[in-house]
Amino acid sequence: MTTPTPELLAEIAAADAALANAAPSEILRWVFERFGSDVAMACSFEDLALLHMIHQQQPDTEIVFLDTEAHFPETLAFRDEIAALWSLNVTVTAPGLDAADTPCGATGCCQVRKVGPLQRAVEQRAAWITAVKRVDAATRATMPIVQWDDKFGLVKVNPLATWTDEDIAYYLTSNELPEHPLWAQGYASIGCAPVTVKPLNPGDRRSGRWAGADKVECGLHEA
Repeated sequence: MTTPTPELLAEIAAADAALANAAPSEILRWVFERFGSDVAMACSFEDLALLHMIHQQQPDTEIVFLDTEAHFPETLAFRDEIAALWSLNVTVTAPGLDAADTPCGATGCCQVRKVGPLQRAVEQRAAWITAVKRVDAATRATMPIVQWDDKFGLVKVNPLATWTDEDIAYYLTSNELPEHPLWAQGYASIGCAPVTVKPLNPGDRRSGRWAGADKVECGLHEA
């Protein structure tokens, strides 16, 4: 496991403070100025607003798509459509051999199908970018803009942390960007098909994730 130096931790804290009220585009400028091409974005292709911003600033950024082998067909088709349209540098992960005994929805499935593959995908990177927002869940309410990620051993940057769902919707409309095709069917937060339903609580867009399970996070964004 990579251990950050005191100097790096101090730099991260300073950047987090300096970017606390910055626009996502400004945060991304800092990321690319600081880390250059040594950065990747983990993207489910529901994250099109942030993906678009990254594509505008540094189009050759590695985009890591975690293939859990349980995505909706619409998600895979949308990924391929956008990747081709924008000529994205997409890396598609695959679960390890240990996933055969851990189907989607089983205990530990996210570890072998998402966390482990992402660890392998970013192990040579200096930083990774996520699309998480503080409004997504109570577990994300204090999410920093810039932080050290002990789990993956690199800097983690959350440019959309302060944004709301309304901010995302406005960005997509203003830039004439397509929405994930399942949004039109009433889905609001899209994960793996076997455990994702339409929102059970109209006021909570993530209430349809992990239907029937006492779970709010997959492990990617937990300490």
